Amino acid sequence: MASTGEPLTLARDVNRAVELLDSLQRCGEFQNNKLAALQKVLQSDFCNAVREVYEHVYETVDISGSPEIRANATAKATVAAFAASEGHAHPRVVDLPKTEEGLGFNVMGGKEQNSPIYISRIIPGGVADRHGGLKRGDQLLSVNGVNVEGEHHEKAVDLLKAAQATVKLVVRYTPRVLEEMEARFDKQRTSRRRTP
Repeated sequence: MASTGEPLTLARDVNRAVELLDSLQRCGEFQNNKLAALQKVLQSDFCNAVREVYEHVYETVDISGSPEIRANATAKATVAAFAASEGHAHPRVVDLPKTEEGLGFNVMGGKEQNSPIYISRIIPGGVADRHGGLKRGDQLLSVNGVNVEGEHHEKAVDLLKAAQATVKLVVRYTPRVLEEMEARFDKQRTSRRRTP
């Protein structure tokens, strides 16, 4: 366990900030609606949860160096913890060899469907399956350095098809968004079937 030096006083600091916001609102020199909004954020359950996670990470992280380095590392770990809890992850790079059998995965989504482009299926025994770097639910961010966020499905497919030898993908695992997108597509398909 890391030596923590002085204990964190974030709860006390947040309370003090709320008190200062009260004072500023009473003096009338500032826009009260903005100060009240900031005060509400500081008193929110979400802010309290972030503070608690930050304090826990700060007390357990084993980082030597200045307090600033430790605080930065703690902040990054806190953000990563919240992102992971929401089903989001940091982008990662996956290099896949392109063979005659293709890349071994399918994509769905795109601008025309008002959704990101996702890895919807990893073909069992295919290149992506054997490589192990991709997961169903990965959002495709770029293909060989070309950004495909907010692009049409066909652009991503064309880039994947045009790739030679190796394909460098930047992806981010966001399975909850894929599940929501698939549910929406299923609903659309069902409604189309019912319409004569």
